[in-house]
Amino acid sequence: MNDSVLDPAAQRFAATPSAATAARYAVNVWYTLALLGHLIFVAYILAVFYPPIAAHGTAGLEGMHLPSGFREGDFLGNLAATAHVLLAAIVIGGGPLQLLPALRRRFPRFHRTLGRTYLTAACISALGGLYMVWTRGTVGDLVGHLTVSGDAVLILVFSALAVHHAIGRRIPEHRRWAMRLFMVASAVWFFRVGLMGWLMLTGGVGIDFETFTGPFLYVLGFAQYLLPLAVLEWYFRIQRGAGYREQWVFAATLTLLSLYMAVGIFAATAGMWLPRVTA
Repeated sequence: MNDSVLDPAAQRFAATPSAATAARYAVNVWYTLALLGHLIFVAYILAVFYPPIAAHGTAGLEGMHLPSGFREGDFLGNLAATAHVLLAAIVIGGGPLQLLPALRRRFPRFHRTLGRTYLTAACISALGGLYMVWTRGTVGDLVGHLTVSGDAVLILVFSALAVHHAIGRRIPEHRRWAMRLFMVASAVWFFRVGLMGWLMLTGGVGIDFETFTGPFLYVLGFAQYLLPLAVLEWYFRIQRGAGYREQWVFAATLTLLSLYMAVGIFAATAGMWLPRVTA
């Protein structure tokens, strides 16, 4: 959600310079933290999952701490789980890079190639996630399955709309839908960061760890993609020219969300990702 993503003509924050500066800094801080957190998660995926899969194929997932890992005799399920893990590196690593305006300007061919690869990986991953959720009954209950399914459907819809506007050469609209796609495709990352931040700050209030259900998980299940989408739409409104008071409120809100995200990134790195990489 970098403030230089849209067309240059739409990059001017309205109202007073101080409000515009605060909003711009808040957006840049959010993006920097998100980029760092995504890259850490990609490093974890590459270090933990890629070597055993490269050595043993789908059986490499056996023994992995996954909601839906290897199951003897389930060829389609194992294939979906393996593809889901392998493509996650492209989705999580490629998304933030697509938002970099410098990359788009200096390396347009790479930007287009990465965009097509990212979109394809996101769609295949979404379809694989739907298959695993409704055939394997992964952790959680019906509410959890519905939240995951809702995210997968949004990935497919936003991908189609991004392609539709790209084909029609409506570049500003294409970029907006691509940014929406980034938010929903990164939901798996937002979920982990949101969960670990909550655990660090509250100890896990509202979570039944035996069944992995509870009020907080239900809220987070929807918030992992609806909250980023809501903030993104607010960002678009700010770019179109909101008053200085709204810009200040936006900057303050995004700063608070960034602080929570930073806590979640630290907790996820220290509690989940780094221990597995160094094990």
